[in-house]
Amino acid sequence: MSVFLFPGQGSQAVGMGRDLYDAHSSARDLYDQAVELLGFDLRQISFEGPEEALRQTEITQPALFVHSVAIDALLKADGLEPEATAGHSLGEFSALVSAGAISFEDALQVVKVRGQEMANAGQTAPGAMAAIIGADQGQLEQLLQRAAAAGTIVAANLNAPGQVVLSGETAAIERAVAIAGGLGIRRAIKLNVSGAFHSPLMAPARPGLEAALSAITLNDAAVPVYQNVSAQPVTDAETLRSNLLAQLEQPVLWEATIRQMSGDGYGEFYEVGSGKILQGLNRRIIPDAVTTSVNSAAILDQLNV
Repeated sequence: MSVFLFPGQGSQAVGMGRDLYDAHSSARDLYDQAVELLGFDLRQISFEGPEEALRQTEITQPALFVHSVAIDALLKADGLEPEATAGHSLGEFSALVSAGAISFEDALQVVKVRGQEMANAGQTAPGAMAAIIGADQGQLEQLLQRAAAAGTIVAANLNAPGQVVLSGETAAIERAVAIAGGLGIRRAIKLNVSGAFHSPLMAPARPGLEAALSAITLNDAAVPVYQNVSAQPVTDAETLRSNLLAQLEQPVLWEATIRQMSGDGYGEFYEVGSGKILQGLNRRIIPDAVTTSVNSAAILDQLNV
């Protein structure tokens, strides 16, 4: 059974989508529509950069979303339909469009607000994030406990065995990075992000996101969407909506999501969008899973679906 997985922030790259725009009228239509809805030229920033602009949260999120939805539509036009979907953080909006729960237009409006509100929250309540590589559960708990002496810090992305992202106040994140080696943890790297995503520091973004989610039509999903906050399959529209809001301040349970999907009988995964991050995580979570990264027009042409 096939699954579509959709990437989130960190997967973006200057040039993404240009080949789709040039080769496929359906992709051109989506990008042109996005420019009208967003009020800035997403095409130019996605296709040409500069990278500093594409890294800005309020631009990164719609750029990745439109790119993923464009590829999703092309895969379906070729006859490949997902039997379940999931998305990493921002990618959950792409997953909901793929599953028929939200229209492209409504989802883009919410993604626009989400990116703006998260960027604003990063200024209102400054914070940071760090990738922790090679920590077992005991080491991670000890690291969080000791770093918390410097401020709020939580596990934000539980991505794969030995790969966790922490989020919180800058002083606490910096303390975690400084003391990780002494706990026997292989690597700790502070990330180049504009805020403490998936942590309590995102609370200032909640009212704006809640209003945006309340203003759109959200339908029951046609196929199960495995959501970040629960790692469980959901089709009910109101549960999907409430989980999207909760996701803002709660951790992304990605490893648990992929394990749950595998346990439910899904074994063929397609990473739909920029990069190959989710393919790499799948390799660590379920080594024998078949994962295909579909991130370009050339790969679409090569697929035998």
